[in-house]
Amino acid sequence: MSRMERVYRMTVASVYVHYVTKVERKGRTKAELDRVIEWLTGFDDAALKAHLDRGTTFEDFFAQAELNPDASLITGVVCGVRVEEIDEPLTQKIRYLDKLVDELARGKPIEKVLRS
Repeated sequence: MSRMERVYRMTVASVYVHYVTKVERKGRTKAELDRVIEWLTGFDDAALKAHLDRGTTFEDFFAQAELNPDASLITGVVCGVRVEEIDEPLTQKIRYLDKLVDELARGKPIEKVLRS
């Protein structure tokens, strides 16, 4: 099993706790994180909570998501790879999420993170 296949099978909840820790350590809030996730996936608070409680994998999470049409505006480097150049669609969606979390944690204004 490849490294990314293992990531696809990870639960969103297992990574979400690290996202929360990362953004809160940098002075941002869980509510801002949830807003970013909703912008990217279309999942409101109740839907996100249901996925977290259910232990949804990244593969299923993004299969059920309605990706924001502006997601293609997310550019930059995550783990040494430009997100806009990733060929594998699921890997790209996961990296989009990572990039948005990074931007939020770095203090970028929420309007800019949400590409508005």
